[in-house]
Amino acid sequence: MTITRQAEETIQLKMKGGGIAPPTIRAFLNAVRRAAAGDQGLIPEATIEPVEILTPLETLPAKTDASLLRQLAVIKLNGGLGTGMGLDRAKSLLPVKGSDTFLDFIARQILHLRREQNSRQPAFFLMNSFSTQRDTLEYLKKYPELSEDGVLDFLQSKAPKIDAATFEPVSWPENPELEWCPPGHGDLYPSMLGSGLMDRLLERGVKFLFVSNSDNLGATVDLRVLSHLANTNASFLMEVTARTAADRKGGHLARRKSDGRLVLRESVQCPREDEARFQDIAVHRYFNTNNLWLRLDHLRAELERNNGTIPLPLIRNVKTVDPRKSESPKVLQLESAMGAAIESFQRTTALVVPRTRFAPVKSTSDLLALRSDAYVVTLDDRLVLAPERDGQPPAIELDPHYKMLPEFDEAFANVPSLVHCETLQVTGRMRFSPGVMCRGKVQFTNPSHQGQTVTSGEYVDRHVKW
Repeated sequence: MTITRQAEETIQLKMKGGGIAPPTIRAFLNAVRRAAAGDQGLIPEATIEPVEILTPLETLPAKTDASLLRQLAVIKLNGGLGTGMGLDRAKSLLPVKGSDTFLDFIARQILHLRREQNSRQPAFFLMNSFSTQRDTLEYLKKYPELSEDGVLDFLQSKAPKIDAATFEPVSWPENPELEWCPPGHGDLYPSMLGSGLMDRLLERGVKFLFVSNSDNLGATVDLRVLSHLANTNASFLMEVTARTAADRKGGHLARRKSDGRLVLRESVQCPREDEARFQDIAVHRYFNTNNLWLRLDHLRAELERNNGTIPLPLIRNVKTVDPRKSESPKVLQLESAMGAAIESFQRTTALVVPRTRFAPVKSTSDLLALRSDAYVVTLDDRLVLAPERDGQPPAIELDPHYKMLPEFDEAFANVPSLVHCETLQVTGRMRFSPGVMCRGKVQFTNPSHQGQTVTSGEYVDRHVKW
């Protein structure tokens, strides 16, 4: 099937009316054409092979070129709301240590780097969404020195949900906001171009980009990586880390057989018959941390070559226009991943980094670990595992009751000591008193509906049950 001219025109009109820049419209139309032509976005196992040998970060030379920081721009993806934890604003505004939020740590890390170099570089920007822009910019007014010209962000786009039968933009008058969806972080490239930010950075002499998620405080500027990117003249560098059993369903790095290029394969891009191979962490050993380094001039040249777009693999999600109404019309939500651009350049590489550079907060369990003494703040405002942890975070499993922040904050208003805790499991309703110290493997279980209090004291390899 091919998309009709009328459908294309309707998509363009809707996106123009939504204030979407031309590069993003072109990228989205390409995705719709491919979906209409039957592209399922799948990457079969037979077309790829595992990546066997990669350079580890620790083997890079300790001698680095600090002057490269003057040619660097740091971008944090900040479009996500913490809806999975009951938030209705940017996740980066969550307090992590005391009253300090993700944004506080990110801002102070950048300012520390600048003080070290006695420079106004590296440049710093957020890629915000329409939902996160106002709150985050208001919050960052406390760091006026972050921006040289008052511009701290650019907006990611939004994409229309597409009727699965007609490939036209879906209409949902009872809630027009549901006619739109996020385009995936692959939107970074056309949005940088369409906003004018890419060309402004190039004019200022910026040559390199470091992009990562705002909820990953392990993603800090490492001069060894920047120097490696410059020395190899690579266009694109992806930080990867070793997959564990917990990462079996996450995307992995592979090499395409047809041309030898590195590719990123997400779970939704794996044919059902290849799932066992996809999840075999002994075969596909590395996953993308979403910490990416790019040569900005190479990226600009590739965009020019492709009429303002980077042809990224399709991520095709079939959903209903109203997620809460299964009877509402079926729609396609077409997305792309920014890491998938690794296949778009001739000179790319990947670097194996320690797990400490991948510490995203996807759940309240992750948040509890960061708020505890298992993590400490360094002099340069990084949040790292305490030395006693020997590089291993505590494994925390919280009852679904604590999935949302109001219930979580009530129970853990007093954060237990976890610096010597191997595993913590909390089942049932309870509240923690000040001075709770967990060591080894600790489990608290309350099968009743009545809340219980975990009293102060040391709990060593214990299962406490009421």
